Amino acid sequence: MPLLTAPLRAVADYALPPRCPSCGAITQGDHRLCAPCWGALTFLGDPACAACRLPFEYDRGEGAWCAMCMADPPLHAGIHAAVAYDDVAAAMILKLKYGGRMAIADTVARLIRPHVPDDIDLIVPVPLHRRRIWSRGFNQAALIAGALGKANGVSVALDILRRTRATPVLRGMAARARAKALAGAFALAPAAAERVKGRRLLLVDDVYTSGATTNACIRVLRRAGAQSVAIAAWARVLPDTGGD
Repeated sequence: MPLLTAPLRAVADYALPPRCPSCGAITQGDHRLCAPCWGALTFLGDPACAACRLPFEYDRGEGAWCAMCMADPPLHAGIHAAVAYDDVAAAMILKLKYGGRMAIADTVARLIRPHVPDDIDLIVPVPLHRRRIWSRGFNQAALIAGALGKANGVSVALDILRRTRATPVLRGMAARARAKALAGAFALAPAAAERVKGRRLLLVDDVYTSGATTNACIRVLRRAGAQSVAIAAWARVLPDTGGD
């Protein structure tokens, strides 16, 4: 049987060649971005705000905070995103969420992984409402969280946070409207407090936009006694990109 592996693989690649998870161009390997899409991505890293990891145009020195964090200290323990939100990053998430390309979760998790802090005790995905799961069949944040947990050897808790009601699309809403839409939308599962108390959590989502959703989740987790909650995401909407 092993002798058939290579020939069968060659036939499969000819009939169904691996394609870029963003633009669909034929690539040299499964779930690999083509060169143009890879080159178009803006990878995030230092120099960045010590509190929220917002990229700086120049190095402001160790421990420097951005103006937004100084004015309103964040609830989270850092936002760890792989790339800036752009057309390429968006296309990948759309294919994951609506195109059935669930293997893209492994691709984005592989690129998020270098950004994940070493001291995480538990990974928690941002939950979807059950109606959304029924219609889509899965939670993309849970798929990414599972891939991260497997790669990092960290436990993933899919059942700690619950979305108690469906919420509207937040894009375009003002901050006050977002907060109102998300009020009471998340809750801790029964008996989950003991799994959260005193632990350093990583909250995973596909895209970080305004922070309204993650902040609502973090409040629930912090009330349950979490020591800290960092955020991991595939892409982050930067302040000058027109996000919500």
